[in-house]
Amino acid sequence: MHKDFPGIIKQATGASDIELIEVIQELWSGYGTIRRYRLTGAERERVVVKHVHVAEQGDHPRGWNTNRSHLRKLRSYEVESAWYTNWSDRCDEGCRIPQCMALETRGEETLMVLEDLDEAGFSVRRQSVGERELLACLRWLANFHATFMGCKPDGLWEQGTYWHLDTRPDELEALTDLPLKQAAKAIDRLLRESCYQTFVHGDAKLANFCFSASGEQVAAVDFQYVGGGCGMKDVAYFIGSCLAEGECEQQEAWLLDSYFSALKQALARRQPSVDAKAVEEEWRTLFPLAWTDFHRFLKGWSPGHWKLNAYSERLAQEVIESFGG
Repeated sequence: MHKDFPGIIKQATGASDIELIEVIQELWSGYGTIRRYRLTGAERERVVVKHVHVAEQGDHPRGWNTNRSHLRKLRSYEVESAWYTNWSDRCDEGCRIPQCMALETRGEETLMVLEDLDEAGFSVRRQSVGERELLACLRWLANFHATFMGCKPDGLWEQGTYWHLDTRPDELEALTDLPLKQAAKAIDRLLRESCYQTFVHGDAKLANFCFSASGEQVAAVDFQYVGGGCGMKDVAYFIGSCLAEGECEQQEAWLLDSYFSALKQALARRQPSVDAKAVEEEWRTLFPLAWTDFHRFLKGWSPGHWKLNAYSERLAQEVIESFGG
């Protein structure tokens, strides 16, 4: 860690001293760490520090070690910095995120000093969820999408999500499902040309949500792929991240109804001039496309992935057939 960074953490938190408690996790492909520190002499007891060191990258877990992959990751950390600098203060309790207390760059290293969500009451992580947690996450997404409806993603990804087609030509080239490959650009275009654009979290998987003890409240982390897009990208990706094949199919209607109910309420509070009914009508038709868009990426990136199932194949086939494929 750069010699300036401990002093920056102290200054940002008012601490007289800091002590490393744990390394929470390594960043993807070895681009740094996320650490928890104990504070002495500060109002807070702990902070979480995201330390990005782009010179330390290692092997990609699935072998995608290319210059394009490297540049995409560099851009993702620039985006996250821009998010915390310019946009994050618009999020309220409806789409709770960690407060950023300091953000500094020294050469190839970036430091983000973040509120410890565990200390703030969001200490629970889930590998599986029930109805309460599902609803909490869908409400979070609805509030997030309502907050940024119609915003231009200055400094962020023009098109959010880490699987966006323009940033994944290698994975498209590797895709052996030719009908899906041929439909990819049309799917991307329809999602991009949606009348109702917002910001998408871009990596709204279950692992990036932190729950309260009751499961009724939730906060989200990891904003490397936040950017413009149709909210269905987040919703489809989230559902697929935490439900098995049969559950996706059985609960699809209920989950979408719950999300749009929350979106209607959130838009009424945040942007009452936006026609919530029109948003729902358009986005419901785009849900299968958003699901298929991620399915396209996954099939090229990791053909044996557990998320590739009959439900996804059926949705994708219906979308392809709608194009006359």
